[in-house]
Amino acid sequence: MSIKAVIMSEEQIREFLEKPRFAIVGTNRAKGPPQQSPVWYLYEDGQIYINIYTRSAKYKNLSRDPAISICVAGDPPDSRAVIMTGEAEIVQRANTPAYDDLSWRLVRRYYDSDDEAHSYNESAGNGADSALIMLKPERVLAQDYN
Repeated sequence: MSIKAVIMSEEQIREFLEKPRFAIVGTNRAKGPPQQSPVWYLYEDGQIYINIYTRSAKYKNLSRDPAISICVAGDPPDSRAVIMTGEAEIVQRANTPAYDDLSWRLVRRYYDSDDEAHSYNESAGNGADSALIMLKPERVLAQDYN
């Protein structure tokens, strides 16, 4: 049996990332293996945004070392995957007028209604201690094994 991977086009990558999937984010710990976490994401204009808590290991790791990897994989039987790497930029709420809008769009895409998304935001503390991570990927590996 031969497995053949096909490189995805920019349009195929965009279409794949439009669906609300989980992404796995990898950051570098000061010591030990990389720290990996499942996250929600928003992909727009070639950049990916992730909302994280400022008390999280991801935030602490990225504050020290901005290197990040993000992997978004399809749900079976979809065997596509997009892996992005580069240096993350931490976007603080206080310094960014567009923060609330970006954060809302990120959460909203994972819910069927505005009410459900608002309910999630309220239960999560409305982002008081959160930051956005923005990545303009330096490297993208996108393959379709279907």
